[in-house]
Amino acid sequence: MSDRILRRTGDRVAARRNVIVAGMLGSCLLLVPVMLVDDVNIAALSLAAAFFFVELVVAPIWAVPMDIAPRFAGTASGMMNFGFAIAGLISPSSFGYLVDLTGSWIVPFIGSTTLLLVGAILALRLRPDRQFAEAGA
Repeated sequence: MSDRILRRTGDRVAARRNVIVAGMLGSCLLLVPVMLVDDVNIAALSLAAAFFFVELVVAPIWAVPMDIAPRFAGTASGMMNFGFAIAGLISPSSFGYLVDLTGSWIVPFIGSTTLLLVGAILALRLRPDRQFAEAGA
């Protein structure tokens, strides 16, 4: 989707940042029914749709380092991958810990929606249309 928008419009902000923000906000909004509805079918559909939206973030988030720092895209991508790995290690155990501690699934989902909202707000600061200037250049 991101590359299609870029080819059609030539606008890196629309193709990268806006897709990232839309994916995070869409996922955040679709997690709300999981916390508010007792119907397992609605919860499953909502989780599936939330996963779809958060997956929209993957391609543009990997493209941003190539857009803003092409000479250092490997380093930036490695740092992102490290962050994703740490989150993948911490998230399941902290989710389970919060459920055990509170006896409720709502608390960890509130954390997830909060992180998605913060991520969307921070993503608004992304400027994939501007490359970083090298230090000393």
